[in-house]
Amino acid sequence: MLRAGAVGAHLPASGLDIFGDLRKMNKRQLYYQVLNFAMIVSSALMIWKGLIVLTGSESPIVVVLSGSMEPAFHRGDLLFLTNFREDPIRAGEIVVFKVEGRDIPIVHRVIKVHEKDNGDIKFLTKGDNNEVDDRGLYKEGQNWLEKKDVVGRARGFLPYVGMVTIIMNDYPKFKYALLAIMGAYVLLKRES
Repeated sequence: MLRAGAVGAHLPASGLDIFGDLRKMNKRQLYYQVLNFAMIVSSALMIWKGLIVLTGSESPIVVVLSGSMEPAFHRGDLLFLTNFREDPIRAGEIVVFKVEGRDIPIVHRVIKVHEKDNGDIKFLTKGDNNEVDDRGLYKEGQNWLEKKDVVGRARGFLPYVGMVTIIMNDYPKFKYALLAIMGAYVLLKRES
């Protein structure tokens, strides 16, 4: 039979006494936890680099940041991209492209394609929910995009999964708090 004060008696008074838990670890345990954390981070980076190689895209996963592609994609949808150079760009295809002078890639649909006699391809894009084409988004004097501007082509998506990324960008304090909690958990988690 348990007494009323017995439950939770082994927990620190603050509930998250991180430094107290760190002091209780011997050096070997602490090194092990730091190594475990480093292995998790390096594994994530290796998976990301592997996806880059497999998909041919410098950014194989992107989040839709605006409503310009509704109803096809909504803000917060997670897109999976490929960018194989030998695949021709076709009208109707959804591409992610970068424009010189802008840091964030844009997700829009190809509406016109022009192929020159020498094989060079130029194309024009537009958001499904936009009234006009994207010429106003391109750098000054640029009327068409080229294959070199393409980051990838949408091959699949998960609806609203990217909202986590949007929330973390909109509320940086939330992002740092979440990262601190996850890091503390990995460092303080004990193997059984």
